[in-house]
Amino acid sequence: MMKTAFLFPGQGSQFAGMGRSLSENFPSARARFEEADDALGFGLSTLCFEGPEADLKLTENTQPALLAVSVAAWSVLVSEVGPPHYVAGHSLGEYSALVAAGSLKFSDALRLVRKRGRFMQEAVPEGVGAMAALLRLRPEALPAILEQAAESETVTAANLNSPDQIVIAGHKAAVERAMELAKAAGAKRAIALPVSAPFHCPLMEPAQQRMRAELDATDFADLAVPLVNNWAATEIRLGVHAREGLYNQIPNPVRWADSVGVLSSAGVERWFEVGAGAVLSGLLRAILPGSQCQVVGEAKDIEKVRATGPEIA
Repeated sequence: MMKTAFLFPGQGSQFAGMGRSLSENFPSARARFEEADDALGFGLSTLCFEGPEADLKLTENTQPALLAVSVAAWSVLVSEVGPPHYVAGHSLGEYSALVAAGSLKFSDALRLVRKRGRFMQEAVPEGVGAMAALLRLRPEALPAILEQAAESETVTAANLNSPDQIVIAGHKAAVERAMELAKAAGAKRAIALPVSAPFHCPLMEPAQQRMRAELDATDFADLAVPLVNNWAATEIRLGVHAREGLYNQIPNPVRWADSVGVLSSAGVERWFEVGAGAVLSGLLRAILPGSQCQVVGEAKDIEKVRATGPEIA
């Protein structure tokens, strides 16, 4: 039996215009955007469809916007191919995955990620933190680089995305030192990322503590579809573990390569990236060379799914 996984993207995949064609062509997607507008009390759908980019890039807007697009795309995709065998989401995408798994209500997820975005933005003053992608650095070289770069500051692994891509985060000066050390150690490139805060590092602990009460006040049902989470790269099926994973992912690295490895070991062979952009598809090819991932974020993508056949088992 061929098993299928739905993968949900995180922050960085956003763009003005995302989701518009889904809303225009599929009533189920349009209903999701209307639900998002009602839940948040403002025109999130307009922000997705029209921008402006400056407003869309604000973390507290970006996170619910990406969630809405992913859930809208999922609502169409699941009607075409049926439910997947597994779900997973990259950072913010884990909220989308939990909606798809039946653990988290869409309206609750929207409110949570809007607060998550705000708390993350406010955890570190603007300009204090930074993130960078290190490409083709030998993984065994990373611990010494981070230790040497830290000095009296913080710099840690933030996203373990693929064998060829590690993202680091922390204090700006420490991140810059780590970039130079990584290049000296043989990294092909070290690229500063245009982000508003240093996500998934210990500097996010204030945001984590503020999210505790929000998560504790939210109902999490047991999952109808198992999820492989970011924090531990472990398959979960219980609502209590879903809540725990969202709490612990905030200051800890996203173990994406490990998560994909868990899914592959479980027999997943058919992959869908559900939402805006195609970041996860590129990472999947780096983690599992030769794998195929169908991107489902626009109306034209649904036509391609129909052309390949609906069967997922």
